[in-house]
Amino acid sequence: MNWGFYIILLAQFVSALADNALLFTAIALLRDMEAPSWHDPLLQWFFVISYIILAPFVGAFADAFPKGRVMFVSNAIKFVGSTAMVFGMPPLYAYGIVGIGAAAYSPAKYGILTEYLPPSMLVKANGWMEGSTVMAIVLGTVVGAILPSINIQIAMIVITVLYLSAAIFNIYIPKVPVDHKPPKKTPTFLIKDFWHATKALWKDAQGQVSLAVTTLFWGVAATLRFVVLAWAGFALDFTQEQSTYLMVVVAIGIAFGSIAAARMVKLEHSARVLPVGIAVGLLVIGMSFVTNWIIACILLLLIGALSGYLVVPLNALLQHRGHLLIGAGHSIAVQNFNENLGIAALITLYTLMIKADIHINFIIVTFGLFVSLSMGGIYKLYQAKNTNQLSKKP
Repeated sequence: MNWGFYIILLAQFVSALADNALLFTAIALLRDMEAPSWHDPLLQWFFVISYIILAPFVGAFADAFPKGRVMFVSNAIKFVGSTAMVFGMPPLYAYGIVGIGAAAYSPAKYGILTEYLPPSMLVKANGWMEGSTVMAIVLGTVVGAILPSINIQIAMIVITVLYLSAAIFNIYIPKVPVDHKPPKKTPTFLIKDFWHATKALWKDAQGQVSLAVTTLFWGVAATLRFVVLAWAGFALDFTQEQSTYLMVVVAIGIAFGSIAAARMVKLEHSARVLPVGIAVGLLVIGMSFVTNWIIACILLLLIGALSGYLVVPLNALLQHRGHLLIGAGHSIAVQNFNENLGIAALITLYTLMIKADIHINFIIVTFGLFVSLSMGGIYKLYQAKNTNQLSKKP
């Protein structure tokens, strides 16, 4: 790893720090406005809708220009959304603007790794990237818990300055050759091109498995934030601030799991971590039996560690296959489209369940069963495909 990689890492860390601090500050702002409790997960829905709508365009955008420049423009959009919230725009709409910047940022952030580093370094680089992102989640969660309790306006100003700092760091990201530049830039062509890229990645054996798992994982991870916040208030009698700190525990677990995966799992063996996903679902179900905060912390630490160990290798595999098949930016855009469809679907389901006053323990058990059964199905599919491939060999 050289200085260029660490500049990328630093820019990502500051941007992710601001993203996570903004989420919890926006939740605090909604509580201050006495908005209904189901507005909390709706924040995430407003954020991810841009990933879905803009998916055909942001990948081509990331591949058409130097990715450092794309990251700069994306952070500038986040800055605008954060500034709008400072000046009184409703949190749902302002967070939606930040989502537009995040949707454009992601293909460049991950895509630059495949262009800047050799395949042999991708799992390690992803481990570093996920580890730094998790540390940003930890610090962002703390900032999002402490600063709003002091003064929400001060919290918003600090977050806006962070976005500005991230944009400045983006200026110093090394330029890499433009890869897979689209031959046309018309909306019709880009939509057709995106559809072709989506089919290419889903038809690829390794791409299909890794895309299915990452889609499930990020949908689960986004929803789990709100499940934990609600569960901590019910089962542990935690305040909003105390509940927020539990997300720090999950994030620390993800960091440990990411580091372990970066050191222990090779790119060609990425799919071997699939059974870990089944265990994650079973541990989530275990939350419904916990009423002690120490046991809760241990359980959430384990859930985070196994999740990090699962997603880092499969993320690297997906990036590698996508880079070879359709280009780095296109690949991440397809990944974001699928993952955020998963997030939108699970967040919508969770929002409806909260609005219908369904008991949190029933939600947790349903959630955990869904994870375990889905991961079991993906693992069986992977084994069946491997068996078929071996039987076809002479």
